[in-house]
Amino acid sequence: MADQDREDVRERLKAALWFAVGKMVDDESLRRNRNATPQFIGALTEMVWTQIENVAIDLESFSRHAGRTTVTTDDVLLLARRNADLHGIIKDFVDEQKAAKVAKGKGRSKR
Repeated sequence: MADQDREDVRERLKAALWFAVGKMVDDESLRRNRNATPQFIGALTEMVWTQIENVAIDLESFSRHAGRTTVTTDDVLLLARRNADLHGIIKDFVDEQKAAKVAKGKGRSKR
């Protein structure tokens, strides 16, 4: 039964990805006055799905190598290390989130 549940979740996730990719392609097609076939959207969705699977495997491996069971932002930054622009964007975002969390925490008083 667990295998069936896992497969159901996988299919729902893939359908949601198909919808999201299709929406982005449709929006961009309208903006550029172009057409995209359902076959293109399907192929793009499969490519994105494969990339997501590969990224998930890498993130789990980085986390396990560090002796953790949870993926952290450090793992994501390690994954992006070969793409300087992407690494910079992610690093800036992480730094902003950490700063916001610290600023939010300073306003609290201990009781």
